[in-house]
Amino acid sequence: MRLNIRVVALCVALLVCQGATAADLPQRWVSAGGALSEWVSALGGESKLVGVDTTSQHPESLRTLPSVGYQRQLSAEGVLSLRPQILVGTEEMGPPPVLAQIRSAGVQVELFSATPDLPTLQGNLHHLGQLLGAEAEAQQMFDSYHKQLAQQNTRVTEAQRKQEAPGVLLLVGSSGGKPLVAGKGTSADWLLQQAGGRNLATHSGYKPFSVEALAGLDPQVLVFADRALSGEQARAALFKENPILSSTRAAKDGRVIELDPTLLVGGLGPRLPQSLVKLTAGFYPAASAMAP
Repeated sequence: MRLNIRVVALCVALLVCQGATAADLPQRWVSAGGALSEWVSALGGESKLVGVDTTSQHPESLRTLPSVGYQRQLSAEGVLSLRPQILVGTEEMGPPPVLAQIRSAGVQVELFSATPDLPTLQGNLHHLGQLLGAEAEAQQMFDSYHKQLAQQNTRVTEAQRKQEAPGVLLLVGSSGGKPLVAGKGTSADWLLQQAGGRNLATHSGYKPFSVEALAGLDPQVLVFADRALSGEQARAALFKENPILSSTRAAKDGRVIELDPTLLVGGLGPRLPQSLVKLTAGFYPAASAMAP
């Protein structure tokens, strides 16, 4: 009988400890970085968000939250006015003196890596899961993500048996202005590779190119992400401001694909696998047409 009482007492103590741990988790969050905010929401933490940055546009419900500005140009006053217990963002978040001010005010600041690869995503999700008290859910989401990418790899392999990988350029701009070209080591480059494209840009990071240089590369496919415009407006502005792009094979063949720019911010986000399927269909139209 004494043994049973001790077991019950131990179970009660464990439950009390677990409850205290959950209560100690931060309840007022500010998130800066589109992909990271999406993961917070996906892991059930959206109700804890009291503010987000301007790149946090998905799900749409995040757009109703107070904005703390662009992730790289935060102000301590703007963040602290929301009385957060924690500020989460990637190493893209800043500037550093502002983050130091926020820390000195007693706010927990957690930085995540924006490196576009699966091991980094796994680490990020594990860390977020700990902060949200949702570690099991975080592991399940990573396992599902990994499976989707494996299926995507099979899709690309099958497509490349029928068609050579197209030469692609990914342009990021605003209102059709002079675009930045996504080079190696970027989330955009990872996206192109996973979709089965061959990135024609050989530099690192994002770099402005002359439109003449862009036309000289003569991409078979152009992928563009406009931070200010979308749809036909964005496409029209791109060619109006950069008319020489009309001479590329991509433009002549009508292989110009729009991409949501928020997919490129904050590392690998939950919407990327679905976007890869659409990109692959654009890169390999013949293979897609033959798919059941």
